[in-house]
Amino acid sequence: MSEQSREPRDPREPRNLKDQQLEQYRVTDEGRKLTTNQGVVLSEDEFSLKAGERGPTLMEDFHFREKMTHFDHERIPERIVHARGFAAHGEFQVYESLAPYTKAKFLQDPAKKTPVFVRFSTVAGSRGSAETVRDVRGFATKFYTEEGNYDLVGNNMPVFFIQDAIKFPDLVHALKPEPHHEMPQAASAHDTFWDFVANNPETAHMVLWLMSDRALPRSFRMMEGFGVHTFRFVNDLGQAHFVKFHWKPVLGAHSLVWDEAQKIAGQDPDFNRRDMWEAIERGDFLEFELGVQLLPEEDEFRFDFDILDPTKLWPEEEVPVKLVGKMTLNRNVDNVFAETEQVAFHPGHVVPGIDFTNDPLLQGRLFSYTDTQLIRLGGPNFHELPINRPVCPFHNNQRDGYGRQTINRGAVSYRNNSLAGNTPAPVSEAEGGYVHYQEKIEGRKVRARSASFRDHFSQAALFWNSMSEVERKHIVQAFSFELGKVGSPSVRQQAVDLFANVSLELAVPVAEAIGAVPPREGGSKETRRSPALSLMNTAKSPKGRKVAVLLGEDFDGAYVRAVMDVLQAAGVRAEAVAGRLGKHRGADGFELEAVHTYATTDSVLFDAIYVASGRVDVGQADKGPAEFLRDAFAHYKPIAASHGGTVWLETGGLAGSQGVISAAMPDLPDSSASSASFASSDSPDSAAFAEAFLEAIALHRHWDRVVPKGERRCPSI
Repeated sequence: MSEQSREPRDPREPRNLKDQQLEQYRVTDEGRKLTTNQGVVLSEDEFSLKAGERGPTLMEDFHFREKMTHFDHERIPERIVHARGFAAHGEFQVYESLAPYTKAKFLQDPAKKTPVFVRFSTVAGSRGSAETVRDVRGFATKFYTEEGNYDLVGNNMPVFFIQDAIKFPDLVHALKPEPHHEMPQAASAHDTFWDFVANNPETAHMVLWLMSDRALPRSFRMMEGFGVHTFRFVNDLGQAHFVKFHWKPVLGAHSLVWDEAQKIAGQDPDFNRRDMWEAIERGDFLEFELGVQLLPEEDEFRFDFDILDPTKLWPEEEVPVKLVGKMTLNRNVDNVFAETEQVAFHPGHVVPGIDFTNDPLLQGRLFSYTDTQLIRLGGPNFHELPINRPVCPFHNNQRDGYGRQTINRGAVSYRNNSLAGNTPAPVSEAEGGYVHYQEKIEGRKVRARSASFRDHFSQAALFWNSMSEVERKHIVQAFSFELGKVGSPSVRQQAVDLFANVSLELAVPVAEAIGAVPPREGGSKETRRSPALSLMNTAKSPKGRKVAVLLGEDFDGAYVRAVMDVLQAAGVRAEAVAGRLGKHRGADGFELEAVHTYATTDSVLFDAIYVASGRVDVGQADKGPAEFLRDAFAHYKPIAASHGGTVWLETGGLAGSQGVISAAMPDLPDSSASSASFASSDSPDSAAFAEAFLEAIALHRHWDRVVPKGERRCPSI
């Protein structure tokens, strides 16, 4: 390995123990001589060995055989679920010692950084599906701790569809494309999924989340994560607390709107991974705070729900989330297959101080994940792949198997023994050995479900009650679309009847939209709300947003440059769009380079629009600023215009709307920062304009905006 060249690493990128371990596997072939896998230097790679120029290929061509055999076996089985994923490296650092709750060492020292590897994913679709589909998102984190690997395997929703793992194959069979025609791909809008939902009422709570804006995250860095299950923390004294894990994005949790998500899938099916990759490459690292909800053992039964039920959450108003540390994702992978695809997560990978509970879904996953890795990664040695190797040593008597890399010396591979001094030997709990929490269990062997798991609608109603009017509208629209795609009238009616148990405000308009009989009675008696469940109450910041700057040849260079400087200082990324690529000269001689044309990009790929010019050449495209503004306005995004660009707002009927910022209107400044306008002048205040635009961007969407009825006419090009 020492003779092979390696890619130079960016000195700004942090180093940690995992990074150092992976360095021995990183190589580059650039500038090297072509060889076989056995190191034989080759003189030809274009032609196979033949008996004469037009003769048959000879089987003695060892280079052809090796090259083709490797190619034929390059693909491994994709994950049954979570196939479409993307990952990054990073570090986690705890804020303060959690010794009162857990003895896990990586949660003790605020000065210590623990390497992590995080994979985000969709659930239903294949590897080739789009990333902005309506779906649950996986959020799996591998901590490379000094005590071994700890995997926190979760989703971007805190609950799940089912209560017992034995139903997981049924759920996935119903969710996947229907087997008789293999459609639809990466979508839940079809008969078998909704038939499963209608006949398995435990799904009600999770389906509300799936139909909400949470299923359309704006980006991986603006998405919450949850451990879903109830785990245990155990401290040095053997005392236990029940715990639920949360990842809170520093930028807040934000979503796409449905029409936007569908258009993005066509414009850029890699939208989420591209956003993350580019952010990390430019040093705009992803940040998440780790939060925990903690319950003493004596509080296990104090709620009106079972804390071990995976279809239930712990309301944050009743059990506050304690923020205990921060995770920063700061390095992209070197090779997607070697790292992202070969990483093996498992909820059973725990370290001392973290233990399981009797959650029946969790118990089943402890078997399923190992079983899955055996077939997907070719055998029991998947832990030896570089991305999966712990940074601490591992020693045991397990030997052989596919893909074995460790070369074990010595004759002994068993216990008890005398030839090796009875080593490798277990260690006591006091010395760091893992000991399972001693929970007293009594009961008969039965195939049954606890009566405490029978309430399927109260928390679904809690979620519905907690939504804003905008979010409720989106949920009704989502149900109407999904059930509108169901061919069976019986299934549509069953689904409506099921969700009548949650709220008639939900079920009645959905029934009317899909041709079902509206229910006359129903609804839950649950009246509580949980503000933490609404995305309206998330953190709001302009940082991490992306703005399209629409250019022509008459823009005010100094003004536009000043605005872009303010945006950049706030962490907003501004990219110029014009009718042609390359540099565009402003009226004052300032040049700005357009990196997109109207033919190569679209407003759905941006968070906000800034029209910097009134005279715009669209080049060879059959669309231009009018389409940008039309979609951005309909998707409730911030729009700004200065100087000649304001003609697009005025002619399009957009001026004065919420979230529309104008710097050349004759009106006095508006009292609302989100619909600000500025007095006309030869040189309006660029700083005030930019700050008003930043405020509008931070709000993400302007839901109170009134979309004009009829056609909105935009100026001709």
